Amino acid sequence: MPVMTAPALTLTAPQRTALKQMAGSSSLPHRQVVQAKALLWAGEGLANQEIARRCQVSPDAVRRWRTRFAEQGVDGVGKVAKGRGRKSPLTEGTVAEIVRVTCQEKPTDGGTHWTTRSLAKRFGLGKDTIAKVWADHNLKPWKVDGFKISNDPDFEAKLVDVVGLYLDPPKRAVVFSFDEKTQCQAMDRTQPSLPMVPGRAGTMTHDYKRHGTTDLFAAMNVTTGEVLTHCQKGHTAKDVLRFFKQIDAAVPRGLSVHVVLDNLSAHKAPEIQKWLAHKDRRRWHLHFTPTSSSWTNLVERWFKELTDRMLRRGVFTSVAQLETAIRDWAAHWNTDPQPFIWKATAEDIIAKVQRGRAALTRQINTTTDH
Repeated sequence: MPVMTAPALTLTAPQRTALKQMAGSSSLPHRQVVQAKALLWAGEGLANQEIARRCQVSPDAVRRWRTRFAEQGVDGVGKVAKGRGRKSPLTEGTVAEIVRVTCQEKPTDGGTHWTTRSLAKRFGLGKDTIAKVWADHNLKPWKVDGFKISNDPDFEAKLVDVVGLYLDPPKRAVVFSFDEKTQCQAMDRTQPSLPMVPGRAGTMTHDYKRHGTTDLFAAMNVTTGEVLTHCQKGHTAKDVLRFFKQIDAAVPRGLSVHVVLDNLSAHKAPEIQKWLAHKDRRRWHLHFTPTSSSWTNLVERWFKELTDRMLRRGVFTSVAQLETAIRDWAAHWNTDPQPFIWKATAEDIIAKVQRGRAALTRQINTTTDH
């Protein structure tokens, strides 16, 4: 008696490529991977019974997969038909209530946020059930993000000025991003650190010895990425002026100097104003960032590199050793400087800030009403 075989499944090149990616995936659901393999075998002309044997399913299941693929294409592979699959043990509306309580209520014990166990006790469910609901709705009560919306009345004007410098620097000019990283600590560990080995990260003691601090002044050329630095004790107006003179000496005559900086009082002190008013400093232009907006100052990004790659794990037994290490690291950076490219437009940032202000106003009004 002849064996009944189905014709080879017709697959386009894009469909075959998509099915191969599914079949080789280690992260997709098991049913989707198995069905993708079955459909590829069907495309090679294997009989449904042979495919069923390889997949350890019934031939009827293979026929259903072929039929669904003919109707829905790649999008239907691995999908559970409506009304099929495991039924939720939760009554209708329970999931919505779990989400509402998680977002809008606080525990009665005075805690600031729910845990899986505390919310499970509230609903009389298992902690794993709560965890699954949170995962399905991308809820992370244990996590909180920081934010700060500037209340500077000249926010928009300052932002447009600074971002304009980044996106379209003036001709025959050097644009610097300047700031101080104060209180850099010369920290020594109380016990020697252990090096990293396969299977174990390097170690450091959580406690430390302080051997003093220094203030780091840095100005980054936003076009080239090169950084001028100077360490000294304190950051008064006189200290700022000393560093401004260092910047001035580093820029060739004939080029304008534009400096982006924050609103620290030392940056606007009489000594600074008097120095800038001199006819020899007519090429100087200061551009102040909006208050509470240090993220608009590109040199902060360089400070992060310095902190992550040298300061945080560094061991220093004196301020002199710390200052030498900072100078050496900056010199190494300048051998192959990497500028940080600003991409966001002022219009996009202002629109986002306006949405944030509106949301904050709504929250304030809601809290006041209660």
